[in-house]
Amino acid sequence: MPKPLRAGSNSGDAQNAELLAALNKEFHRIVRASGGTNATRLLVLPTLHTSADQARIDELTTTFNQLNDRNLIATVHFYGYWPFSVNVAGGTRFDSAVEQDLVGQFDRVANAFVARGIPVIIGEYGLLGFDRHTGTIEQGEKLKFFEYLGHYARTKKLTTMLWDNGQHFGRTSFTWSDPELFGQIRSSWTTRSGTASADFVYVPKTGSIAAQTLTLNLNGTTFQSLRQGGTDLVRGTDYTVSGNQLTLTAAALTRLVGSRPYGVNTTLQARFSGGVPWRINIITFDPPVLAGATGATGTTAAFSLPAQFRGDQLATMEAKYADGSNAGPQNWTSFKEFDVTFAPDATANTITLRPAFFAEVNDNARVTLTFHFWSGTKVTYYVTKSGGTVTGTTA
Repeated sequence: MPKPLRAGSNSGDAQNAELLAALNKEFHRIVRASGGTNATRLLVLPTLHTSADQARIDELTTTFNQLNDRNLIATVHFYGYWPFSVNVAGGTRFDSAVEQDLVGQFDRVANAFVARGIPVIIGEYGLLGFDRHTGTIEQGEKLKFFEYLGHYARTKKLTTMLWDNGQHFGRTSFTWSDPELFGQIRSSWTTRSGTASADFVYVPKTGSIAAQTLTLNLNGTTFQSLRQGGTDLVRGTDYTVSGNQLTLTAAALTRLVGSRPYGVNTTLQARFSGGVPWRINIITFDPPVLAGATGATGTTAAFSLPAQFRGDQLATMEAKYADGSNAGPQNWTSFKEFDVTFAPDATANTITLRPAFFAEVNDNARVTLTFHFWSGTKVTYYVTKSGGTVTGTTA
């Protein structure tokens, strides 16, 4: 397969498309003329930038029509809806926008090629946030993305190849770093799995515990049971199911969390008639607490504010100036890119603001940061940059 051309080396996509068409045709000519089984060997040809945009598909379709060779395969790459794929602009959930982006891209290549008997390989797929670390996208939302991707690719008869630069599969240990993720991917090759609106339930550290409800995404399956370890919870006593609403009773949650230490107190499995079970963590938390940062941490090169997460997990961060306008990079949105501009560290009890964030913050303009946690808690913090110095405060 010829390496897909990248923008930047010539005068734009019109010329890029011409060059790629020439490269694809020359690759085809050389291989076919080289003798032996190369006369019929399957050849994989990419779209420009391995994009599934309609214009790029049309260009490759033209090349296929000109070559008139039944032993060709088309390839594109897929890394999902960008705000979700990198966790920016509030794209923290696998929602209808993420799903429809996937459907649109897979439909376009299926209609252009598969419908004509031309195989398609999704030669790379994944999430762009994985390039930094796999925690950029919350685990449950990540699992829903891969469950649906595998299902829809199978429906459209597309072959998929997971991109892995070492964060998924150990090259020497031959083990998966995240067996839960791989289990969901593998299951999607043959069937669908039930999921839910979240893979967690948060309960307060002190005071009474209320019943909690999750919405089940049955995906063509039927709900079977709710299990803790090897024991099924009692339907009607520990939980109820009404349509697609799974409700854990107050009594069951109180029993399950025990003395309520911060963090995951127990894990449940929602089991369905097909696919893999859906894990539900029962988590005890208090609202996170942030503290002022001064001294060595108060620079644009290295600014970390002390953070007591208290069982909670950071989802995203907003940044605004006093007049309500958006601060920091990608100022078309108030929600900043996870890990590129900010990075939580629950082990070190810090949230770091990256140099990339301060590089696009106005001098001597107070910025209001709103940290959104998965429990639903929001915590406010303020920073002001003056040259290379940063001051931070909770007040």
